[in-house]
Amino acid sequence: MLNMKIAFVGKGGSGKTTLSSLFIRHLAFRGTPVVAVDADINQHLGAALGLDDPETAALPALGAHLPLIKEHLRGSNPRIASAETMIKTTPPGEGSRLLRLQEDNPIYDACAREVALDGAGIRLLATGPFTESDLGVACYHSKTGAVELLLNHLVDGREECMVVDMTAGSDSFASGMFTRFDMTFLVAEPTRKGVSVYRQYKEYARDYDVPLKVVGNKVQGEDDLDFLRQEVGEDLLVTVGHSDWVRAMEKGRPRPFAELEESNSRALHALFQAVDAVYDARDWERYTRQMVHFHLRNAESWGNEKTGADLAAQVDPSFVLGEQRQEAVVPQSSQSAPQPA
Repeated sequence: MLNMKIAFVGKGGSGKTTLSSLFIRHLAFRGTPVVAVDADINQHLGAALGLDDPETAALPALGAHLPLIKEHLRGSNPRIASAETMIKTTPPGEGSRLLRLQEDNPIYDACAREVALDGAGIRLLATGPFTESDLGVACYHSKTGAVELLLNHLVDGREECMVVDMTAGSDSFASGMFTRFDMTFLVAEPTRKGVSVYRQYKEYARDYDVPLKVVGNKVQGEDDLDFLRQEVGEDLLVTVGHSDWVRAMEKGRPRPFAELEESNSRALHALFQAVDAVYDARDWERYTRQMVHFHLRNAESWGNEKTGADLAAQVDPSFVLGEQRQEAVVPQSSQSAPQPA
């Protein structure tokens, strides 16, 4: 029973985008519906999934559609006066529109693109790159905030997954987005720098019960394996070595996914099993509580001043996000969100 939100994190150059793209392919190959999200400002997930440069450049940017996203998610929530008072941590409440991975809605229409992977289609969303026009007037959190809003309003159903390729390093701790996942895979090389991000994640996530497993990448022998075991201990789930299949993909000479090396296929299946194993540990009350916790922190530190509103009043104390909320979603046919100007 796989219906999970999964993050791939790691330092720049660790191979997290490659590993996340392989896992997305693995899920699609199994027939699991997938929404893939490129939440890294260095937008490489599309290319890793086989898009050419023009196709990757043409991906709509979530960050450019914030008015649409906010207006749609706000729905008829009486606690949210306007879309302009929503910030990246705004939690849902009664009247909010919740998202489902396989539905059709204005956000997917504007921002998602279908990508065919060996005959199986996935949806791909991207934050959008940090452009020259953003220099000096914006930070990349203004881009990834759209992803956080989507995660806060997402109710993933049975046998479907959202896989997010996160920004490099430990920068997701600048918000509460790191708590939004059922499983976080940290991709680490067998070097001191490679495990430094792991130590940061382990320390920061300790108080929030964030499930974390390490995927060792670019492991070339027993010495590399021993190093990772010593540094990350029981958090080491599996290791991945050289892949001729990946090299061919990077050269623009893709092969059928069924031809991926057996050892790497087994590693991806180990990731699948690790995700499936935490399904019963899903705690929607904790998830909602943490969502509210980070919203109140953001409201006090900058959100109230920026919006001119008391954002604490947006919190619906009786609302708990969960799978039982799926049937309460406002039907698309009855109300649609306006397009941004």
